[in-house]
Amino acid sequence: MTAARFPGEPAVEAQDLEKIYGSGNTEVVAMKEVSFRVARGEVMALLGPSGAGKSTLLTAIGLINPPTSGRILIGGVPVMDGSRALVDLRAFRRKHLGFVFQKANLIPFLNARQNVQIALEINDVPPRAARGRALELLDYLGVADRADNLPSMLSGGQQQRVAVARALANRPDVILADEPTAALDGFRGRQVMELFRKVAHEQGAGVIVVTHDHRALDVFDRTIEMEDGRLRTPKQAVAEG
Repeated sequence: MTAARFPGEPAVEAQDLEKIYGSGNTEVVAMKEVSFRVARGEVMALLGPSGAGKSTLLTAIGLINPPTSGRILIGGVPVMDGSRALVDLRAFRRKHLGFVFQKANLIPFLNARQNVQIALEINDVPPRAARGRALELLDYLGVADRADNLPSMLSGGQQQRVAVARALANRPDVILADEPTAALDGFRGRQVMELFRKVAHEQGAGVIVVTHDHRALDVFDRTIEMEDGRLRTPKQAVAEG
């Protein structure tokens, strides 16, 4: 598969998202007038300084921290209208979203295969099929030879590959990654970023990566930047930079 096989198909759409914490004198606008779209097969970097609203946006798209207003569509399906859920959020997350974090967060007493397999089994995939899919993904991401290893026996880069495999397990529409290379050196960090491009282009997921690492931005199809809770357009960034 290549990105060209998914022309224009939306993975995720955000429409005028706003997030407000508190009220009155304590009101904080963490996110305002945020609208964008990521297509299937596209990998996008989300940039910005600390406190810009990147994590607020990612947790809203991830259906973890609902926006105050605005709409979110995933795979063309409306899922949030303001803070009102339009679907069963827990079930929808498990089937349509994949998450990768700064730390791999693998279950320490399960081996690499089992860490991927469990993501399928909680979605009622039969154990034999779940095992096969887990091994297929570990092979796809180049860590099949580590399938029987516990996380403590894996390098940081290998752990992140297993985490990406787990995120892919249920063939999600969207993968959200929050600083996934922060704990890795430059070489291994770039390898992980290239994995996200591979996953987007070949598997058809829309991938959003929050990162401070500017060394691998050429890997992405597109970058957007947040500042003070708003998206900056490339024109704004150039004018103000």
